[in-house]
Amino acid sequence: TVPEGKHAEFFIVNGVECEPYLTSDHRLMLENEQPIFLGIRIAQRILGVDRVYLGIESNKPDAIAHLRKTLPPDLNCEIVPLQTKYPQGAEKMLTEAVLNREIPSGKLPIDIQVIVNNIGTLASIGQLFQLNQPLIERIVTVTGPGINRPSNLLVPIGTKLSDVLEYCGGLKENTLQILFGGPMMGAPQLHLDVPIMKGTSGILCLTDVEVQEREEYPCIRCLRCVDACPVYLNPSRLGALAKVRQYEEMMDYHILDCMECGSCSYVCPSNIPLVQRFRVAKALLREKQAKARKKAG
Repeated sequence: TVPEGKHAEFFIVNGVECEPYLTSDHRLMLENEQPIFLGIRIAQRILGVDRVYLGIESNKPDAIAHLRKTLPPDLNCEIVPLQTKYPQGAEKMLTEAVLNREIPSGKLPIDIQVIVNNIGTLASIGQLFQLNQPLIERIVTVTGPGINRPSNLLVPIGTKLSDVLEYCGGLKENTLQILFGGPMMGAPQLHLDVPIMKGTSGILCLTDVEVQEREEYPCIRCLRCVDACPVYLNPSRLGALAKVRQYEEMMDYHILDCMECGSCSYVCPSNIPLVQRFRVAKALLREKQAKARKKAG
């Protein structure tokens, strides 16, 4: 539902799936479109919006063609092909790409009358009404050089990671790291007993070829990170502040606008773990803000 005091004019369905390796949403669009359309119809009525846009990156022409062909004529939904780039699937980037509207610093899409939902969420809503089935399973991409049989699987939520890997033929001998999610924003898993959760879009298995220890060097002020940042932050300056734990000063440089896409770390020639430092800083700042609100309330 729309937050109290807010108004929604546009509804964007996120079918971008811009993380490398992940294809679960792609397969969903190709093989199970009817729950998606039903979910869009239901959400559209609940939100009270007339204009719906379904954004899909142009590297999925089969999904774009299939959804356009099967789109119900009475469903007011425009399928929008988008430039293939990372991180196109982030709310701020998607909103700007579809509507040419920029979300101000510190604001959310609803602050400019926009609601954004993932296509998997809409499919789950559709299945609830179509099959009377709650969210008990999800499509998970199991992939990477470290898995013997890459697959897209419909996995019950709560299934152990080890069981999913075993079903896919097990890990290769030189597998070094397993991520929940993609290579840019995925979370490393320390053991195999963790469960598949509703937000687990993929399991990425990486080998010693992809995972390499790299020595960190001092920042050379090349500003590649500044050019790469999709929300126009200064990761070089933020990284220097994070290193000496000057977290309060990082607020002056809009650290909370960081979407943790990892682009800055990816392009850094000095191998500085910028995004990892930003995650720690943001967590500590939000914890401090929560304590302040609790004390004030």
